[in-house]
Amino acid sequence: QVQLVESGGGLVQAGGSLSLSCAATGRFLSIIRMAWYRQALGKQRELVAATTSGGSTSYADSVKGRCTISRGNASNTVELQMSSLEPEDTAVYSCYALIANSMSRYDNYWGQGTQVTVSS
Repeated sequence: QVQLVESGGGLVQAGGSLSLSCAATGRFLSIIRMAWYRQALGKQRELVAATTSGGSTSYADSVKGRCTISRGNASNTVELQMSSLEPEDTAVYSCYALIANSMSRYDNYWGQGTQVTVSS
């Protein structure tokens, strides 16, 4: 069974940096897309950053220049490096992956979420 295992997160002061990692475990054919989403208290979930198997990346306007998404040395991992963090970045961050389980089957997966809290 495919699972997304997240690590990182925690409490950081404003202006600080933090990295989140996510690894897809289990058996699958390939990973099409990996992304990080976040949901702040009382707000809708929003896309933070995404990367595709082709290497393209995209970022929310609110994090451009402050975040970098990258695939790890192992192709089943993705990392989100965040810097110049602001209290507004406080949220539960969740890893997402679109995975090909066969040549004709693609499934969406979510991690359990990790809390990022930025203190002012």
